[in-house]
Amino acid sequence: MSHPYQKYKQTQVSSASREKLLLMMYEGAIKFTKLAIKAAEEKNIHDRCVNLGRAYDIVMELNNTLDHNVGGDISRQLEQLYMFITDQYTQANISGNPEPLRNACKVLETLHEGWKGAVEKLKKNNEGTP
Repeated sequence: MSHPYQKYKQTQVSSASREKLLLMMYEGAIKFTKLAIKAAEEKNIHDRCVNLGRAYDIVMELNNTLDHNVGGDISRQLEQLYMFITDQYTQANISGNPEPLRNACKVLETLHEGWKGAVEKLKKNNEGTP
């Protein structure tokens, strides 16, 4: 039987705009990366691996949705950042060191803030349009 919270989250995702979904994906990647950092600091290998896997999957999905024909240089730069992040995840997974996870989290937070600003600007511009 499904929990009410899961139904709410599913409805929230299925009714979200593309921009909102993008922000939610970044938020998820940041959340799981922070949980992996905590687990790495506590030497909890299982939780580190589980959360790293979740964060990795989200970042790979972000990478897979890039359209280089439309995005040009920006999508190529994002791809390089996503590859850096996944490389940091791999290093952290192999070594158990939380430092690469902190590096990845900083990049994700910076990207999230940039997209959040872009989405807000887009909303303002659309509100002014009849």
